[in-house]
Amino acid sequence: MDAIAAAVFHGVGSNESAMKANTVYKRAYNRCLCLLAPRPLGEWPCSEAELAQELDVSRTTVRAVLLSLAEAGIVATTGLRRSLCRHPTEADYFPGLQTETVAELVERKFMQWVLRGDCRPGQTINTSELSRQFGTSTTAIREYLTHFHHFGLLERHPNSGWVFKGVTPTFAAEIYEIREMFELRSARRFVELPGQSPVWAQLDEIEREHHVLLSEIDARYCDFSRLDERLHRLIHDTSRNRFIRDFYDVISMIFHYHYQWDKVDEKERNIVAIHEHLAYIEALRSRDLRAIDTRCRAHLRTARTTLLRSIDNGPMRA
Repeated sequence: MDAIAAAVFHGVGSNESAMKANTVYKRAYNRCLCLLAPRPLGEWPCSEAELAQELDVSRTTVRAVLLSLAEAGIVATTGLRRSLCRHPTEADYFPGLQTETVAELVERKFMQWVLRGDCRPGQTINTSELSRQFGTSTTAIREYLTHFHHFGLLERHPNSGWVFKGVTPTFAAEIYEIREMFELRSARRFVELPGQSPVWAQLDEIEREHHVLLSEIDARYCDFSRLDERLHRLIHDTSRNRFIRDFYDVISMIFHYHYQWDKVDEKERNIVAIHEHLAYIEALRSRDLRAIDTRCRAHLRTARTTLLRSIDNGPMRA
């Protein structure tokens, strides 16, 4: 599959552009596997144009995906007819880290840097140094940091770069209110989408990864934060509201990584959160607004409690 993936972005000028094209292909491939998983074996009457629309990618990317599916023995093509030969297995999917965008890569590496570096309020952030560490452009770093500047988490100093200002309990409580409002709004929009929308296949993939993580929780409980971020971002992105989507970067910073400073009962807390996610996903599939409201609020209350405890106990306090 890597050779076919390389063909998708052949001739792309920069490393970041190549990474973006490769990520689009791998995400489309994983989403296509999710679409095929519940189908019966046999004829698959789906044209390239229909699949491109379903996966929200170009027909060039669709052709690369179909070639990979044929190479893996999942799909066979005879003339204009296409058939499903076998169902995908866990080994057929690209790992999550291979399907992240440049922005997601910057976010993940920045959060890891914060956690490893004991980044306290008042610490300077050098974008050029982070660019070298992360293997991305300074532009990608600056675009990421600008989101936090608007909300007062970072302060721009003309000569010394960015300064991290930290999170207080009052700030966390205020942002929780906005998060609850935005997520409930986005969840309602999510369930208005038709059954053939690609978001449902993405939700299937995320649910599958929850079950895998739960089965491997003893060794991988630290991986929960990234999966948590993916589920909530998927929901927020369907809001079709640019302000809600942009605001989510701040939410990710505060809720999905900041609380990792508190290592007490981390595995047990993540197990609880996984089960809350699965209940939330079940409610989304039911399209029952009352159930969605109940399970969404319950999960966000748990996240708020964890966050406030981490601010009290963790090294991020001023």
